[in-house]
Amino acid sequence: MPAYHSLFLDEPNQQLIGNFAILPLRTKTRGPAQQLSQLPAGTSDIDLDPSNESYDPLDEVLSLFRANTFFRNFEIKGPADRVLIYGILFVSDAITKIKPGMAKRDAEKAVGNIALETNFAIPGDAGFPLNQMFEPPKDRNEAEVLRQYIMQMRQELAQRLLGRVYSDGTGQPSKWWLSFTKRKFMGKQL
Repeated sequence: MPAYHSLFLDEPNQQLIGNFAILPLRTKTRGPAQQLSQLPAGTSDIDLDPSNESYDPLDEVLSLFRANTFFRNFEIKGPADRVLIYGILFVSDAITKIKPGMAKRDAEKAVGNIALETNFAIPGDAGFPLNQMFEPPKDRNEAEVLRQYIMQMRQELAQRLLGRVYSDGTGQPSKWWLSFTKRKFMGKQL
């Protein structure tokens, strides 16, 4: 069975840095991403349909995370798949910071700290785990835009992940989500 690929592969007019797509996001976090419209009041992003105009690559990362973590190989079909891969790597790293029985407030601090970390590797940096699949930015300006975009992704993903992990209303993390703390996507970790 093949891995699940991004729905945004055919997105028109994708801005690329290296071979990483800068796709529109539904976020309130400042950054270089084009802003998608926010969800109407009372609409949850947990069960957002992919055909919705506000569905973005971060919704896709969270919905495909569980299925794609079981694959050791992932054939990249385009730049949007690289956004998906980076998102899944970040989620798998963030979820390891959430411990069983951890209060939501403590998890927000732990996950928020890694989301706000400014010294993270981007494609082309020596510490980036998947450099063989990603092209580096052409110059410093592109590298800075890519870093800002990835930072914007990380912050928004952290918020949405916590919303899903603590969605049952008990104040305790979902055991189902925590079952993925030991899995590594493609054998890699950020």
